[in-house]
Formats: sequence, C-alpha cells, structure tokens
Amino acid sequence: MAVVYQLLLKIFMSISNPLKILLVEDDELFRLGLATRLQRELEFEVVAEASDGETAVEFTNQYLPDVVLLDIGLPGIGGIEACRQIKQQHPDLPILVLTSHSQTALIERLIALGVNGYCLKGIESEHLILALRSVAAGASWWDQKVTSEIHAVFAKKPVINPDKVEPVEKILTQREQEILDLIAMGKTNPEIAEDLGIAIGTVRVHVHAILQKLDVRDRTQAAILAIQQTGHPNESSD
Repeated sequence: MAVVYQLLLKIFMSISNPLKILLVEDDELFRLGLATRLQRELEFEVVAEASDGETAVEFTNQYLPDVVLLDIGLPGIGGIEACRQIKQQHPDLPILVLTSHSQTALIERLIALGVNGYCLKGIESEHLILALRSVAAGASWWDQKVTSEIHAVFAKKPVINPDKVEPVEKILTQREQEILDLIAMGKTNPEIAEDLGIAIGTVRVHVHAILQKLDVRDRTQAAILAIQQTGHPNESSD
C-alpha cells in the first residue's frame, strides 16, 4: 500500500511544477552526491548550489527556491546566521537543516529561528526526500534521533512562568495544531482531509511530523497529549 501511495505521489508531483531546491553544503563531494540523488526525483530541481553562508543568502534572493536544504557548519557567516538572514528576508520559505550536529542548544536556536526541519547526515535518502516534501507542503520534519532533544527543549525545562509555557503550540505549525485537535476529537485521516479540504496523503505527512515532533509513538498518545495541554478533548465536551 505504501509503495502504491509513493508511486501515485511521484506521478502527481512529476506533472506539476518541480520543487526548486537550493542546496547549501561546503563538502563538495557530499554536495555532488546529494545533488545527483535529488535530481533523480522527477519532482525535484536543484536550481543552485552554495558552499558558504553568504552565497546561500545571495542565491536565495536570486533563485527564490521552494526549499533551502542547508548544512550548519558552513564557512563565512556560517549556517545559523544564514538561516537567520534567509528567514528575516523570506519568513515563509521552508529551511530544512541537514547536519551532523545534534546538540540541544543548537536545536533550540534553530527552532527559535524558525527552521522547518532538522535531519542528521546519514539519513536514508528516501527519508530525506520525504522530509523535503514535508517542509514544502507546509509541515515540518524532525529527525527521530533528535526528537527527544526537541521535546526536552520545550517540555522538560524547569517551568519559570507556567502562564507563558505552551509546548505543543510552540513546537507545531498552525496546520499541525489543527490536525492534532481533530485527532484528539477522534477523527480519522479521511475525515481530517475532508474537514480541512486537503489530500489524505498530505494529512499523513502532517501526522508523521506531529508524532516525531511530540516524541510520541502513535496518534493515540498524541491525542492524549493534546487533551492534557488544552484540558478538553473537543469543543463539544461537557
């Protein structure tokens, strides 16, 4: 079933406008291999490649990509500053970070900058492709190996001001929050798709992102967490 879904998704995406990707990586051999792999996907087009932070910002303005796939350990201004400048100039442009670093402080800083995903180098190519599709669709993607770190940033820190601490709302995008609310109401994926007017495949992508970002095993645990956060399972509760 998953194979059929992926095939249908690929066919649909290939007849649409290709997803324009700016690839930012200072390791030339790694960047070449990555670009070659991405270009094998019919729905992807690597419009430009950059090897430092300044060029990343410049090429973002020049090529206006749909997604920026960016390493953090860059020469020049560095990946973090490049992220900051890109988000400052293009706040709605998805940035997917691909790096070998997974420190909690780094993850926290990237989340604060508004990056849309975080993958560790060594990720399987199929998962990276799904991550790119996810952030391009307005969802987000957080590597499973660092999901616990993300959860710790928002849910396990000492509470200083409880009135201002809203872990779920800070972790999830607006669309993901809408879907999580519907999951908490017991809605199935087809029902969510109908309620929100989106494709079932898009719902699956969002649900996958929600489970990873909240560090939960399944949608039931996600629903329980949502109810704990909001204090009610749905709008019609007594």
